[in-house]
Amino acid sequence: MEDKKAKKSFKAGDTIMRQGEKGDCAYIIESGQVEILIEKPDGSTQQVGTRSEGTIIGEMAIVDEAPRTATVKAIKDCTMLEISRDDFAMRLKTTDPVIQMISQVILTRYRDTLTRAEILRESDNYPPPEALERSYTAQTDVVESIKIANEFRAALKNDEIDLHYQPIIDLNLGRVLGFEALMRWTHKEEGVISPGIFIPIAEKSGLIVEASKWAAKEACAALGRIESAVGNSTPMYVSVNFSSHDFAEVDFFDNLLSTVENSNIQPSQIKLEITERLLIQQPDNAKATLQACRDAGMGIAIDDFGTGYSSLSYLYYFPIETLKIDQSFIRAMYKEDRSLELVKSIVGLGKNMGLNIVAEGVEHIEEARLLQEMGCDSAQGYYFAKPMSEQDIIQLLGNWEPARISA
Repeated sequence: MEDKKAKKSFKAGDTIMRQGEKGDCAYIIESGQVEILIEKPDGSTQQVGTRSEGTIIGEMAIVDEAPRTATVKAIKDCTMLEISRDDFAMRLKTTDPVIQMISQVILTRYRDTLTRAEILRESDNYPPPEALERSYTAQTDVVESIKIANEFRAALKNDEIDLHYQPIIDLNLGRVLGFEALMRWTHKEEGVISPGIFIPIAEKSGLIVEASKWAAKEACAALGRIESAVGNSTPMYVSVNFSSHDFAEVDFFDNLLSTVENSNIQPSQIKLEITERLLIQQPDNAKATLQACRDAGMGIAIDDFGTGYSSLSYLYYFPIETLKIDQSFIRAMYKEDRSLELVKSIVGLGKNMGLNIVAEGVEHIEEARLLQEMGCDSAQGYYFAKPMSEQDIIQLLGNWEPARISA
């Protein structure tokens, strides 16, 4: 059996799992075929079914702590995607409590009626389980999601994930204030994988916690190297995105503080970018953690501001010091009066509350000038610079010419 890119391979005749043993994973069959065997008390063995491409085996063991209910052997050479118990537990933990309860009830009833189900499946009016499973799998993206999650896990271990940095510009002085660190993944076979694909999957699988720890450590170290290379007299900062999964970790603050203290930057040079959704999902836990970060000197920024659905009271409740206006409103300012007025309102609100304002997605000088007239502090977007590698950032800063953006 070999392990490559989180896949498992079995030869024909291999025992994949054994009845009575504790199971810690399930498999989705990508290719090949297996047989399911029940070992009876008298020592005899009975085949109760087969499974092939597009179906799952060993699923019950990752839902509860019960032993395997059957032995599974490969009939043909097989390639499989692994689903670990930890992965499943993380996904189940983030679902609605009702779903958690129903999952447990369904499993219990399935175990109790396993024998009857095997009898019924032989009826002409009852479709084979494998056909039902394959039909369900075909209607979802679960196989592709698990494949990407497994490969993303491997990419983290093999240093195949990079950070790119997009400059954040002072709209009045034209100088670079700092950067937003953005995760990038270039797959060895598939090429560039969009963050819009792998970030949601990393969040659902819980891998985002490990990824965020890595990103914070790398971003802090990179900022130290960038400042050393360009010799800026004014300290810059780096913004790192964090999710609700990160804040659910009891040692989140301690790990982050340790990361900053072991780097060559000050706590004031790192900003935590979070979404309004995070504040809604974990209000009490988030407030305590964010306050600890602010007390340590770190900055707190609300990303994609204006797209949420919560009460603005959280601007008072949480220790926020920066609002980042969502790019969709910036790009629509010259097309829609409502977007223009909304941006003006956000800038005014932020100013009245003593908050810093960053406009995202600025692509034209007209947008930059209009934001400056409104009193917006800073901006980022392709007009100034796209997200780029650390070395490209150093080269950019070496040739940067601050210029006031005048109307």
